[in-house]
Amino acid sequence: MKLPLAGFATAALLFVADQATKYGVTDVMRLSEMTNAHYVNDVFNVRFVANRGVSLGLMRADDPMARWLLVAMTGAIAIGVLIWMLRERNRFDQIGLGLVLGGAIGNILDRIRFGFVVDWADLHFGDWQPFLVFNLADAAITIGVLILFARALLVREKPKAESGTDSGPNSGPNNSASEQGATETTHA
Repeated sequence: MKLPLAGFATAALLFVADQATKYGVTDVMRLSEMTNAHYVNDVFNVRFVANRGVSLGLMRADDPMARWLLVAMTGAIAIGVLIWMLRERNRFDQIGLGLVLGGAIGNILDRIRFGFVVDWADLHFGDWQPFLVFNLADAAITIGVLILFARALLVREKPKAESGTDSGPNSGPNNSASEQGATETTHA
């Protein structure tokens, strides 16, 4: 079995980058929920948010039991993505799955270590904020899913030719010997 190196490399790089950005927000910039956002420009701020839920703040895990249930659930999903990636032969799909896996592992590690996921990216356009505060792992998961979705909808694999002993124009399951003979006599 050939390992999906593109997927593993993508997952590893994403995981390291995600954890590095979260370290930068929490330990270098020392942002917390008690501090104001760090202004970068009119479109982007760095702001610390302790996300105790999953995407869009759903399924909040405020107590330890809910936290570990969420870790188990997201861990099971990550294992499913890993199994899919191990079976995947298409490099683009491996990269998409690597983005999802690396992001999932980064967020799972946060939840295990802190009890919440560190979100920090505040993208806005004036007063309009189209997204909740998110992190690099969240963005990677979204991009990975979009890659997989786009490939599933837009790219059709070429069907593989069936291997057989007779690959002539009259061979195949729908052509009986009498039909082949009739074809040969009409062309004679």
